[in-house]
Amino acid sequence: MNREQLEHAIRAACTVSEDEELIVFGSQAILGQYPDAPPELRRSVEVDVSPVNKPEAVDKIDCALGENSPFHKTHGFYVHGVPVETTVLPKDWK
Repeated sequence: MNREQLEHAIRAACTVSEDEELIVFGSQAILGQYPDAPPELRRSVEVDVSPVNKPEAVDKIDCALGENSPFHKTHGFYVHGVPVETTVLPKDWK
């Protein structure tokens, strides 16, 4: 995945979830700060996101943009809607 694809994934997930804010986590979150990260750090074709204001929309994201969806087949990458509670984040990460 590259920065352009990450931005596309974010726009699509915001549209599907009807939320203007997402938390991006997982390996591809590095592209937020380092858009030119080395290729070995950009191998994943998946970005994990959680809508901030509509966390219940993670299933909508998975259905519309997830693995093997038409979005995935068209763009070669996919968006995984994940409840933020299921990930381990540093204390005071917000």
